[in-house]
Amino acid sequence: MPDRFTRLRHSSLRDLLSGLLMSLVLLGCTYLRKPTGPIPVLEIPAPQQSADRPLVIVLPGRGDDLDDLGRTGIAKAIQKAWPRADVLLAGATLGYYAEGKVQQRLHDEIIGPARARGYKEIWLTGASMGGMGALMYERTYPHDVTGIVLYAPYMGAPSLVREVAAAGGVAKWDPGAEPAAPDADNYQREIWRVVKAWQDPAEAQRIWLVCGDSDRFIDAARLISPLLPPQHFVELKGGHDWDVWDQGAAQVFSRIAH
Repeated sequence: MPDRFTRLRHSSLRDLLSGLLMSLVLLGCTYLRKPTGPIPVLEIPAPQQSADRPLVIVLPGRGDDLDDLGRTGIAKAIQKAWPRADVLLAGATLGYYAEGKVQQRLHDEIIGPARARGYKEIWLTGASMGGMGALMYERTYPHDVTGIVLYAPYMGAPSLVREVAAAGGVAKWDPGAEPAAPDADNYQREIWRVVKAWQDPAEAQRIWLVCGDSDRFIDAARLISPLLPPQHFVELKGGHDWDVWDQGAAQVFSRIAH
């Protein structure tokens, strides 16, 4: 394990994020930069301004920063489908996860202030690592946002995905007793516990999922999909990249808008 990880102090949240970092490193994620201030953002106003316009927040995937996120077509895809929506790109890079405060920062620096500015409908979306970040936010602040859109979220080690599949799917899988706090040994199971709650149709109505059919995370996505309304899972041709997620976002937000 690299020295910069071994130097992390292990509170329960630090344990969770230390485990997350190691998992992402094993997946080839090497983009780590110590935060020097608040999460940077880029706001793209809605093409059709209205007093009750919604806000869509986008979290980046592994290795992406705010500039990378701005070069994708995600904001354009969302607003073409939903012209009333403001889009906020949030540069929550891996360093913010390493710091151990990404959920709190999202809440205090982005979502809370957005609500204070008058937004009543707030959607949290994220790709890959950002999808996992959205799930971590939901675990810490349940129902704090209107809904969540996940683009091929990272759902933990392949062995855990296989365990869920071997149990007969998420509905039959038993995550065990809920721990007092997440740590490096249980955080992946806790993210799946969030998913398991989507057996309740009222919970599942808030969730949308996009994944490419050749994405390395497609097995996890297909395990999640039976819990969602049929129109809430979009499987497209392609792999783990923004071209797929841009297309998926256009479909998802077209359905949300109507």
